[in-house]
Amino acid sequence: MFLSLASHVDASLVSVFAALGLPTALARAQPSTRPDFGDFQCNAALALARDVGRPPRVIAEDIAGLLRQEAMFAAVEVAGPGFVNLTLAGTFLATSARVMVAHARLGLPDTGRGRLVILDFGGPNVAKPLHVGHLRSLVLGESLRRIHGALGWRTLGDAHLGDWGLQMGMLSSAIRHRDPSLAFFNGGVNEVFPSNAPVTLDELEHLYPEAAAACRSDAGRMAEARADTAALQAGDPGLLALWRSLRALSLTSQVADFRELGVVFDALDGESDVRDAITPLVERLRASGVARESDGALVVDIAMAEDAFEVPPLLLAKRDGAALYATTDLATLEARAMHEGLARVVYVVDQRQALHFEQVFRAAAKAGIAAGVELIHVGFGTVNGRDGRPFKTRDGGVARLTDLIDEAVDKAAERIEGSGYGRELDAPGKLALARSIGLGAVKFADLSGERLSGYVFDVERLVAFEGRTGPYLQYACVRLRSLLAKAGGGAAEPGVPVADSERALVIACLGFGDIVAESARLMQPGVLAEYAFGLAQRFSRFYAECPVLAEPDLDIRTSRLGFCVLTLRVLERALSLLAIDVPERM
Repeated sequence: MFLSLASHVDASLVSVFAALGLPTALARAQPSTRPDFGDFQCNAALALARDVGRPPRVIAEDIAGLLRQEAMFAAVEVAGPGFVNLTLAGTFLATSARVMVAHARLGLPDTGRGRLVILDFGGPNVAKPLHVGHLRSLVLGESLRRIHGALGWRTLGDAHLGDWGLQMGMLSSAIRHRDPSLAFFNGGVNEVFPSNAPVTLDELEHLYPEAAAACRSDAGRMAEARADTAALQAGDPGLLALWRSLRALSLTSQVADFRELGVVFDALDGESDVRDAITPLVERLRASGVARESDGALVVDIAMAEDAFEVPPLLLAKRDGAALYATTDLATLEARAMHEGLARVVYVVDQRQALHFEQVFRAAAKAGIAAGVELIHVGFGTVNGRDGRPFKTRDGGVARLTDLIDEAVDKAAERIEGSGYGRELDAPGKLALARSIGLGAVKFADLSGERLSGYVFDVERLVAFEGRTGPYLQYACVRLRSLLAKAGGGAAEPGVPVADSERALVIACLGFGDIVAESARLMQPGVLAEYAFGLAQRFSRFYAECPVLAEPDLDIRTSRLGFCVLTLRVLERALSLLAIDVPERM
C-alpha cells in the first residue's frame, strides 16, 4: 500500500509519541510554510505542555531525539518555544517517488471503499436551454464525481431534471393557443398520439419565455396553465403524450451540451419519476405525526433549540394539496435510499438554496428517510460579469451557456492565431485546439478559488496562457510531453533530489493523494485546482534551473527525466479530475 508523505511522517510521530507516553491523537505534522525551516512541522508540544506538566521545548526535544533515529529524516530541529521542524532525507524522497510513479492509483487513497455516492447536479428544467447559471453546478458536480471515483467510491451522477412543474402547464397551454386542433388536446383516452413534438427545438426554447410572460400578464392564461398542470399530473393521456415529446426534444439539446462540457450523467431522472410516490409519502408523514396541519397546509417542524437562526417549518403540501419542491426532494431521496451501499448524497446547487436543503435534510432525519446516509449540500456563488453582478447578455437577459462557451472558444482561437501556437495545425485542428483551451479556461476559472464566492467571467484573463489559468496548466502538460518525446524513451527513474527546485517538485508530487482526499473532504475541487497550478509553477522553476535533455551526467539526466515523468502523470491526473482535457499539441 502506498502511503503519502504526510502519512509516513504521521506514522513516525505516532510511534514516537507512544514510546514517550504522549497522547497519539496529537501526533500530527503539517507541511512547513517555510521550506528553509524544513519540509514538515509538528507543533504538538505546545498543546501538550499543560497536560504533561513540562515546558513545551523540553517535550519537543524528547520528540526530536527519537525522530532523529528515523532514516526518513535528514534533519530534525527544535525551534522557538517548541516547534519540531522535519527535513526529509533525499534517499527517502527518491524511494517514495519511484514507488509512486509505479503505483497504479498514483498514490490516491481508497477512502470510498466501494461505497456509493449519488451526486445530484445540473438540475436543468425541461424545455429551457441551459444558461450560465447551470455552469457552476455542472462543472463542480462533474469534478466531484471524478474525485470521488478516484478515491474508491462508486459514483452515480444524476441531473435531476425539473420536468413536472408549472412550466409544463405553461407550455401545453401556449401550444394549445397556437394550434388547438392538435390531437394532444382532443381528450381522447384511447387516441394514438404523435411521438414527435409539435414544435422544433428552436421554437420550444422561445416558447417558454413567451408563455411565462403571458401568464404573468394575464390571469386567465395563468389559470389555464395551472389547469393543464393539474390535468397532466392527474394523468391526462394527451397531455402526458405531449409532455413526453417535449421532454425528449429538450433532452436532446441538453445532453449535447453536457457532452460538450465533458459532463457524464449515469441517470437523467426527473421530478416526474417520483410523482406516484408523493401522495403516499405525504399521507404517511401525516399519519405518523411527523407532519401537522397549519392553516390548511401540511408542514414538518424542524427547528432545534440550538439553532443560531430561525429555521421555518418545511412546507410539505399547500392548502389545495399541491406538493412542492421539498416534497419532491424527500420522495426522490427515499427512492435513492433503495440503492445498495448508498453512503452519501451530494447536492451541488446554488448557495441561495442552503435553507431549502437544511429543511429537507432535517425533515428526512425526522421521518427516518435515508437513515444513516450522509446528506451534503455543496453550495456555490454566482458567475458575474465585469460589473460584479450576475452575468447577463448585452440586452440584460440571462446568457445561454453555449453563448458563454462560444465566447471563450472564440477568444482562445484569437489567442492561438496571435501567439503562434498550433501553427502546424490545419483549420479543423486549430478549431479543436481552441475548443479545448476555451473549455479548459472556463472550467479552471470556475473551479479555482473558494466555491462559495462568485467570480468574474473576464474572458480576456481566463484564456491567457500565463498566470493562474487553465491554458497555463494545459501548456505545462504539453511541454512535459514534448520534453519526454525528445528524450526518445531513454531511461527515466527518479533519483535523489539535490537542487532545491528538484526537492520542491518531488515533495509536491508526493502530496497529490492527500490533496485529492482533502478536496473530497471539503467538497472543494478548488483545492485540487490550486495544487495543480502550484505544481505547474514548481515544474517551471525546476525546468529553468535544472537542465534535463542537455545534462551531460547520465545519472542526473535519468533522475530528472524521472521527475518529469512523475510530474506529468500527476498533473494530467489532476486535470482529468477537474474534467479539463489536455490537447496533444499547443
